[in-house]
Amino acid sequence: MDQRFDVTERFAQGAQYIAGRLRTGGSEHLHAVVDPATGEQVYTYRLAGPADVDDAVAAAEAAFPEWAGATPGERSDAMHGFAAALGERAEELAYAESLQCGKPIKLTTEFDVPGTIDNTAFFAGAARHLEGKAAAEYSGDHTSYIRREPIGVVGSIAPWNYPLQMAAWKVLPAIAAGNTIVLKPAELTPLTSLMFAQAATEAGIPDGVVNIVTGTGLEAGEQLVGHPGVAMTSFTGSTAVGKRVAELATATVKRLHLELGGKAPFVVFDDADVEAAAHGAVAGALINTGQDCTAATRAYVQRPLYDAFVAAVADLMASVRLGDPFDPHTDLGPLISHTQRDRVAGFVERARGYATVVTGGEAPGGDLAKGAYYRPTLITGAAQDSEIVQSEIFGPVLVVLPFDSDDEGLALANDTPYGLAASAWSRDVYRTHRATREIKAGCVWINDHIPIISEMPHGGFKKSGYGKDMSAYSLEEYTQVKHVMFDNTAEVRKDWHRTVFGDRQI
Repeated sequence: MDQRFDVTERFAQGAQYIAGRLRTGGSEHLHAVVDPATGEQVYTYRLAGPADVDDAVAAAEAAFPEWAGATPGERSDAMHGFAAALGERAEELAYAESLQCGKPIKLTTEFDVPGTIDNTAFFAGAARHLEGKAAAEYSGDHTSYIRREPIGVVGSIAPWNYPLQMAAWKVLPAIAAGNTIVLKPAELTPLTSLMFAQAATEAGIPDGVVNIVTGTGLEAGEQLVGHPGVAMTSFTGSTAVGKRVAELATATVKRLHLELGGKAPFVVFDDADVEAAAHGAVAGALINTGQDCTAATRAYVQRPLYDAFVAAVADLMASVRLGDPFDPHTDLGPLISHTQRDRVAGFVERARGYATVVTGGEAPGGDLAKGAYYRPTLITGAAQDSEIVQSEIFGPVLVVLPFDSDDEGLALANDTPYGLAASAWSRDVYRTHRATREIKAGCVWINDHIPIISEMPHGGFKKSGYGKDMSAYSLEEYTQVKHVMFDNTAEVRKDWHRTVFGDRQI
């Protein structure tokens, strides 16, 4: 594959994908996709306006009866073809994801793209397994059973940190359940969402089942969430924006799924393998340059291991290789933009007033200065209630704090408004089981941090939102339950009628 395919030529028809074709957005505003490793514009397009959203919803509404009426096997077959089509485009998808996000190519080729293909294959199988209670005579005189039916048109909004995977997490369970969808990707990173939708069409999924509108939150996002033709909204992004999405969805009584911010704790007990914990912390903190809502951001280390852990993490962070995302040896790419880089730097600079920057804490110079790079950063000495500990930074920054008793460590882990993910490190099964019970998060890893699998759910507690991505639990989010009840007596006058009129029949 030629890694330098011409993005402008590839998407010359526009960055909107409606009813099976690319088209130009109707907004008067232009937007540029920027390579964050170089600061160069790689594609300029016209954003979606409200009319584009209306057209996309209309296309999804038109496609819904046929797609919802297809058998589970027919939807499954189409989605298996979809997985195969993505597999054929794996290298191209990896390149496009690295180009628009600055992700190291080894991350996109070994994580983002294969994870998306696996997700597609999983939901192709899950499409045939819409479960409900077995038919039974619960009242004695009637047979009841449960139908799981699609909801209708889903309007989803995805973030910029994992554009391809988030497109998959939104689209796949929705269409596997028989819904149609309009997805709004982040305007910074639309390329792989568009390629994902194109692959769906090429695999035989009908036009209008998967639609993409690429626009701003104010102009396209709010129009989508508030649209009367949209029956459900799924949003992944910050807690602040999630609150606004909830307000808009509530006004039209939509089903709502929110996957919001995180501030994942990394709890290291004094019997843990400190070398394994240090390696896990660096990998968990730096994945996707820390732009991951489940990234390890707060390491709580029991005091006997604290100094050794800090020293080991500092050494490992110093060895991390920043560089060109397309160099297979690069470990850490740039942040998504210079704006985000400066935001992360601001957190660190303010922390210097009350904490210690052990390593990192700066943007590199030389050839990398033109990109949005920031060195892996380790901070100690911060108070639990400080900004650097409590706020989501979304960058390559890890804060380490000591604790004494197990009670204290678990209390500190829970002491933020977020509850998306966490990990605990110990050789003691009783300690680890206690951690899984008491840490308030949607996912708790033991002696690891970050791995996800298609068969298991992803979603948060507290201000990290509600609802699940991936797994059969996600599929259920995109269905509505219908109770069907048959009379088995064939009697004209039922005994219960007397409670409304007449007397008991003798």
